[in-house]
Amino acid sequence: MRSHGESENATSGPAPVHPVDQMLPAPRLAILGLQHVFVMYAGAVAVPFIVGSALKLDLHTIALLVSADLLVAGIATIIQAVGVSHLLGVRLPVVAGATFTVVSPMITIAASHGLPTVYGAMLVSGVFGLLIAKPFAKMIKFFPPLVAGTVIMIIGLSLIGPGAGMIAGHDTSAADYGKLSHIALGFAVIALIVLFSRLLRGFLGQLAPLLALALGTLASIPVHLFDLSGVRSAGWFGIAAPFHFGAPRFDAAAIVSMCIVMLVTYTESTADMLAVAEMTGKELTDADLARGLATDGLSAVLGGFMNSFPDTAYAENVGLVQMTGVRSRWVVAMTGCFLLVMGLVPKVGALIAAVPEPVVGGAALVMFATVTAVGVQMLRNVEFNGNHNLLVVAVSLGVGLLPVVATDPYGNEVFFHHFPAWAQTVFGSPITLTVMLAFTLNLLFNHLKLPPLRSVATSDVSPAAAEGDPVPESCSASCVRRITLSSHTYFWESPYPGVSAARGGQCGCGRRPR
Repeated sequence: MRSHGESENATSGPAPVHPVDQMLPAPRLAILGLQHVFVMYAGAVAVPFIVGSALKLDLHTIALLVSADLLVAGIATIIQAVGVSHLLGVRLPVVAGATFTVVSPMITIAASHGLPTVYGAMLVSGVFGLLIAKPFAKMIKFFPPLVAGTVIMIIGLSLIGPGAGMIAGHDTSAADYGKLSHIALGFAVIALIVLFSRLLRGFLGQLAPLLALALGTLASIPVHLFDLSGVRSAGWFGIAAPFHFGAPRFDAAAIVSMCIVMLVTYTESTADMLAVAEMTGKELTDADLARGLATDGLSAVLGGFMNSFPDTAYAENVGLVQMTGVRSRWVVAMTGCFLLVMGLVPKVGALIAAVPEPVVGGAALVMFATVTAVGVQMLRNVEFNGNHNLLVVAVSLGVGLLPVVATDPYGNEVFFHHFPAWAQTVFGSPITLTVMLAFTLNLLFNHLKLPPLRSVATSDVSPAAAEGDPVPESCSASCVRRITLSSHTYFWESPYPGVSAARGGQCGCGRRPR
């Protein structure tokens, strides 16, 4: 007997749609897409605000940078989610936003040569990114869970500091730093996310961060943190003309610096895309990754034209995908549409921007920590016995966190401040530093084939263990228990059949190679 609606040719029907490709009802798409906007907005607009303030640009010009930033981020996000033929878009729920890696080089170049030189270098770096996207993607085999998990951990850990700054303040020497009302708001949002996630089910449970943000914003009104004056003064339509600051100029040193930024952006996006693929259960091929990276390159080209910034995959939105379990890329496509509108209608962007920073910081802190937890989850698939993988993780995280923990009162990296400018660009980013170390150490310990050691027959072992000696009764079982064989570990040859001792190790029988 078959249940109602089941037919004999049920197995020959249409293949089930993967959750990543599932199209949700329009109301859900809109609400879930808006939730992604709230989670990433503060980080996205922080880049133009930091650059504009450092270069002493007027408020009107900074507003133009914000609008251009949101416009390009919207275009890049839509492309990442929907895809363009076989050329662009990873087709995963990946939200694009301005990369923080570009802040320091942009300020340095603009201070010395002006913004036209910045955007000339950005154009060239974007073309460079488009050209190397496919070769870079071929290196995905060198990003096993050991490397990817470590990098994803550092992405989340490195963002805890900015998350704390959003709650307590960005200047630790300021009199109002760590104000009680600000910290209370941030912690209240965190508590509400936990509460809603525990009590609510289904669609409402997926909206836990958005509901917490809404209640946190309402709670900020009595303490005068919710200011709508910017909304009233913002225009209904506005966009800066291409090359607003003048025709692009090209300087060799500036171009090299921005190309380094592009490489850093690619390493960050690669780790984030691997994380999204892992949590959504969608296979990420070399071609998929190449299309995703090419979209980052395109964002730099668009940024050079439209007075914006290069984009990368945003880790906070990766954390939101993991937390809510909503895997549809069409939700993120809706997010891109919202960003596009916000870039074209400053009044809408100003309304989102009015949400107090401590409120956004509380939600962001949860998302950043979720990214770290995803990295830990990936490392669960790594074998740590009988190899040096634990050392790879330890060194990569330890050194990689130096730029995060050694900062001035404003949160700027100072550990490498005596290094040349190009070296500060590379080593000043915890993500770049960790990628370089994890990638290199993984090659050294797990891929590089060392020359074999001298044969045991040439007195590598004690004469008492000469070939042909019987295996002591306690040796065979003990060695098997205490020595873990691994394809990535190099071994001494043992005189005993079927038993190998790891280099530098000792057999259970007490015999040690000399």
